Amino acid sequence: MKLTFVRHGETDDNVLRLYQGHKDTRLNSNGLKQAKLLAERLRDEDFDAIYSSDLSRAMETAREIRVYHPTLPFYPVVDLRERYLSNFEGKKMDSVDWKKAPKDLETWEMAFFRGKIFLDMAMEKHKYERILCVSHGGIGRAIVAAIKMIKPENIPLIERLENASFSIYEINSNGSPNMEILYNCTEHLKQG
Repeated sequence: MKLTFVRHGETDDNVLRLYQGHKDTRLNSNGLKQAKLLAERLRDEDFDAIYSSDLSRAMETAREIRVYHPTLPFYPVVDLRERYLSNFEGKKMDSVDWKKAPKDLETWEMAFFRGKIFLDMAMEKHKYERILCVSHGGIGRAIVAAIKMIKPENIPLIERLENASFSIYEINSNGSPNMEILYNCTEHLKQG
């Protein structure tokens, strides 16, 4: 399976460096511009299906990409939501104390297994196909960890995914190693 993973475009909360998690934020004007540039970059790529987090910022990004792929099957998926960050959501990134994390906060390990469940489902359904997945930075790094067989506790060491970036992976079902073709590409954003 060939997986193209997209992180949604910019939101006001991204600019303000606020944790979003499951908070349903929308793209700001720059984020919409980023999504259009990304869609233009991916317009000639071949996909067999599009999956997206059901949160607005991801759905709006996916909607721009779908302008060039209107007939593809489209699946909004709750499991592609960002990590649930409990009462840290809406707070400044530099103001929270991770040593005092809420008990109901989704850990990296939980996000890793949620990402793995999505990958297993996608592989079963699209074994020899090409899929596009529009999601978020945290769950994106968890999915990358699952693809590259990186331990969940090492997810924070994975390079952050930029807004409106895309990454491409070949995921093998025969036991051979998965291959990273491209990671965190934002070259298309320089066009605007």
